Amino acid sequence: MNGKITVKLEKQETGRIAVIIKDTGIGMTKEVQMHIFERFYKADPARSRSNGGSGLGLSIVKKIIEMHKGHIRVESSPKEGTEIIVVLPIAP
Repeated sequence: MNGKITVKLEKQETGRIAVIIKDTGIGMTKEVQMHIFERFYKADPARSRSNGGSGLGLSIVKKIIEMHKGHIRVESSPKEGTEIIVVLPIAP
C-alpha cells in the first residue's frame, strides 16, 4: 500500500483555475467513469451504508461545482490510477 496522491493547482489563460487531484490507485473502467457522478451509484456493489457511504458524495460535489459555473471530469484507467479535474472561474 504505497499509493500516492498529488494535488496541483493551475491558472489557465481562460481566466479559470484548475484543481487536479491524481492518485496511483486501482483506477476505473470507462463503464464506471460514465456513472460516478450519478446519485446513489456505487462502483463496488459490496459497499453498503453501514460500511462506507451512500453514493451521494460525487453527485453533490458536481452540483456545487456547477453552481459555481465550473465543471468536473475524470480520467482513469484500470491499474493506472485516477485523475479528477475541477475547473472553476476565478472570481473578479
